[in-house]
Amino acid sequence: MKILVTGGAGYIGSHVVLELCDEGYDVVVLDDLSLGNESSVDKRAEFIKGSTLDKKILKKVIPEADAIIHLAAFKSAGESMINPNVYTQNNILGTLQLIDVMSSYNKKNVIFSSTAAVYGHPQYFPLDEGHPTNPINYYGFTKLMIENTLSWYKDLKGFNVIALRYFNAAGYDNKKRILNLENNPQNLIPIVMECASGIRNKMEIFGDDYNTPDGTCLRDYIHVTDLAKAHIAALKKINDNQFSYINLGTGRTHSVYDVINTTQTITSRKINFSVVSRREGDPTSLYSSSALAKKEWNWVADSSNLENIIKTTWNVYKTLI
Repeated sequence: MKILVTGGAGYIGSHVVLELCDEGYDVVVLDDLSLGNESSVDKRAEFIKGSTLDKKILKKVIPEADAIIHLAAFKSAGESMINPNVYTQNNILGTLQLIDVMSSYNKKNVIFSSTAAVYGHPQYFPLDEGHPTNPINYYGFTKLMIENTLSWYKDLKGFNVIALRYFNAAGYDNKKRILNLENNPQNLIPIVMECASGIRNKMEIFGDDYNTPDGTCLRDYIHVTDLAKAHIAALKKINDNQFSYINLGTGRTHSVYDVINTTQTITSRKINFSVVSRREGDPTSLYSSSALAKKEWNWVADSSNLENIIKTTWNVYKTLI
């Protein structure tokens, strides 16, 4: 079975490709390397440099694919509120072109990299798939728009779609097979690691006045290997003419200070920080119910305790010291 992975040289994508290759799939990676590293792509996969905005390349790679795992996207909630046009171009227009070419070649199987950001401010916890969707940042809006588009293509064109709503992906391959740093990281854990390894001197905490035990935001961190394995489970379960969305998280939360303190304990290095005002588009807390993934696929986030996430990330960053 041949799988096309868009964005397969990126942080999450390279881990998905690794798991696909381990499972024996024939993998083709399409990535423009704006955020990815070609050297992160498993040597068993074929790599093609290119963008989903390039229709000629899509017409070359899509006809031979049995399924597409679509990860190519920009993913910073904060950045999306400052530069929404970039997210429109990459996340929306690139995906619409991908869908158009898929349809023209009668290719119907797609696993879509979505996000918990589609939910917006939580109305209850844990967040399950029935929770209302009302994004509070433009990044979340782009992902929800594509989910809705794919739902229509299920009805109109017979697409088979599984949208995976990621919570906070973190960590690195437990076997140390991927050692490249994430390019231009926007998420908390790699930023903390940049402080620990000396890449940056100081980090900012965006608000310590939230209604949480220590005043900082709470997030559900899922190890990227667990996330990658969920893509394999989804691929094995994709059925004719279906559309579904599945949460991928742990149901546990950790605060910004939890991450900083755990990093300091594991690395024995001090993290310097300053507290600044809240960042637009950040909800107080986000954590998942993954009961549906367990029920449908028997999937469990086995590697996702915070200590393992920090340790596997530090395995990569400590090489810089």
